[in-house]
Amino acid sequence: MDNPISRYAIGDRTPGIKADTDGSLTIHIQADSPGVAREPNWLPSPKTGPFFVVLRSYLPGPEIIEQTWQIPGITVAG
Repeated sequence: MDNPISRYAIGDRTPGIKADTDGSLTIHIQADSPGVAREPNWLPSPKTGPFFVVLRSYLPGPEIIEQTWQIPGITVAG
């Protein structure tokens, strides 16, 4: 879908992406900008209707291959 920042995926090569202080990564999946400070980690979504979230793992470690790592859930921030 067209969006104001022409972004359709987020990955390790996304310019300016910012890790959290604990090394984790918060991705803001929402229709409107989360604010300038959070835009590097913003993945625009449609305002209405369904959409899909896909996680790709290239050269996965044993945690993914053996399925011992649980993919963090998507949470709704309030």
